[in-house]
Amino acid sequence: MKKTLPLVLLFIAGVLGIISFVIPHPAYQTYDEWLRNDLLRVLSAFAVILALGSLVRVHSDKIRRRQRNWQYSLLLLAAFGVTAVIGLFGGVAADGILPTRIGSFPFDIQTLYENIVIPLASSMFALLAFFMASAAYRAFRIRSTESTLLLCAAFVVMIGLLPLGHSISRHLPAFVQWILNVPNVAGQRGIVLGIALGVVATSLKIILGIERAWLGGGE
Repeated sequence: MKKTLPLVLLFIAGVLGIISFVIPHPAYQTYDEWLRNDLLRVLSAFAVILALGSLVRVHSDKIRRRQRNWQYSLLLLAAFGVTAVIGLFGGVAADGILPTRIGSFPFDIQTLYENIVIPLASSMFALLAFFMASAAYRAFRIRSTESTLLLCAAFVVMIGLLPLGHSISRHLPAFVQWILNVPNVAGQRGIVLGIALGVVATSLKIILGIERAWLGGGE
């Protein structure tokens, strides 16, 4: 029953989601709008609660067992607790029941987001540039005809986007733009089409109960 009921509910939800694209009747479209906008919000709220509970449980267990880098888990739980208290009782802009300002120093949830979360996210994406450079180095190594074409195209595009490209030839920037608009877009559409087909196939396997890994494995 622990696996049958989730499979039945998933099948019903999947079929209802597919029917909305087949039946354009206003009555069903209204029902589908309620299903997607209201019911899914309620389910998302429960999913957030489960996710946060899982987060606390996993990192608490890591701290208790003194696993590798458990100090980071302790910092995460402390930041999670402080942020949760400020967000729930301090309000968005210091309008809650708890004070979120000491003199001219505000620490409401919006201030924390703008001064801590955003800079951390910017730092993370800045570090990704080094990983991208490393991946580009491995991808541009000439090992086959395809990698040679990729290297040549990348070199032409980089030169054409620089002011040096216009100095070399006034036709080079236009050629680079053609590469970006035609072969590049065609490749992107092919990738997106493949992803879409993969999503459809995986969704059908899950709805029909063929793929059950999300239940924890097994038959």
